[in-house]
Amino acid sequence: MTETTQTQTTPNGAYGASQQRSPEFRLAADALRGLRQDLFHDAFAYRPLPPRSVDGPPSRKLFSGRTRKYAAWAPHAVVGAVALVSLLAGWASADRGAASLPVGLLAAVPVLLTLVRPVGAFWLSLAAAAVSSAVVGTLDWPWPPGGFISHLAVLTVVAIRTRPRTAAWMWALTAAYGFVADTLFGDGFTNNSAPMLLLAALLLLAVTVWHIRRSAKEEVTAQQTVTAHERSRRTLLEERTTIARELHDVVAHHMSVVAIQAEAAPYRVENPPPELEKAFATIRENAVAALTELRRVLGVVRAEDYEAPEAPQPTLADLDTLLANVREAGLTVDKAVTGAVRELPQGVELSAYRIVQEALSNTLRHAPGASARVEVGYVLGGLGLRIVNGPPPEPSLIKPSPGAGHGITGMRERVSMLNGEMTAGPAGDGGYEVAVFLPVPSAAERADDSGAGA
Repeated sequence: MTETTQTQTTPNGAYGASQQRSPEFRLAADALRGLRQDLFHDAFAYRPLPPRSVDGPPSRKLFSGRTRKYAAWAPHAVVGAVALVSLLAGWASADRGAASLPVGLLAAVPVLLTLVRPVGAFWLSLAAAAVSSAVVGTLDWPWPPGGFISHLAVLTVVAIRTRPRTAAWMWALTAAYGFVADTLFGDGFTNNSAPMLLLAALLLLAVTVWHIRRSAKEEVTAQQTVTAHERSRRTLLEERTTIARELHDVVAHHMSVVAIQAEAAPYRVENPPPELEKAFATIRENAVAALTELRRVLGVVRAEDYEAPEAPQPTLADLDTLLANVREAGLTVDKAVTGAVRELPQGVELSAYRIVQEALSNTLRHAPGASARVEVGYVLGGLGLRIVNGPPPEPSLIKPSPGAGHGITGMRERVSMLNGEMTAGPAGDGGYEVAVFLPVPSAAERADDSGAGA
């Protein structure tokens, strides 16, 4: 009862009418709406055809220099050539009389108009075909020779410049025009609408397939771009997680040592004063609290199946073992150390070791058979690393594996974490070079920073 009241009180009965419309009616209404949007709304709007892109790989291979500049206008030249053919066909169909030039222009102008007003060119082509047929009086009805070529060209160009739905409407209106013209004025003439509709259907079908393929290719390209971005982002997050795990283990180890030493220190002094015992107790409590908070915050980056390493984290002192392992894998590698070797903060030592390890792994994967060199420089204010490999031998029995750049991403993350600098790229001899500088503050600077933090 309520629904009936609502239907009757709605202005003009729109609600009730929309509810009573059948699916067929709605389908027809949508179709007519699409026809109006595609072929009637702003039919003669100015839409110039832009030059084609010549920046792709095929164009760069086929054209170069000034030729590439002219190749951008190739579609316009093709349309102009087809317009010229239509002009000559219309000229010849008029027996080169007084009406030859107007008939030729009626065939050529719609083709040229597709370059600037594509939908309007379709309507002009229909009108030009009707006028030409009346003027020429040819036996071919309703498409004179020039109009036949011109309309096929217009249908093809407009279909390329619009969308498949527009192509379907143009074909339907072309068929309707042919039927009406033949029914009303076709007595005594040879109807050529069937060849027109068949050729138009084949051309429009080919253009529609091209549209679908291009749309699918663009969609795949966009999806690949998104996938590559997400993969890069995931790799970056995974690398940061790995670094956080390692730093968690390093810092947790040091905080545990501080807590243990603070607890044992009073027992190493005979009759320690209460102030000293209280100070060590405070140090131990702060160390334990910091360790608990560290495990709570950084522990979330651990995977469920992650197990803390039983052995200490590697340092630069373990480089010889690393180099021995890669030599057993077939890589010829040399090491050079310059400067006064000294102990560095464990985070710097660990990051430097991992950078060398990743660079050598990249050499094994991407340049099999090449030789490498690792240079470690202890300089004032920091640590310098240079890992360079030569080009792989030619020919090589082992094919290099394709890389995704994940190793370089991980190295950059480690360097960025320590406010360092890194360059990576091809070397002059065809190999690859990774150069890193990790700043290391002096003991006095670290003490000042600790004092400022306190």
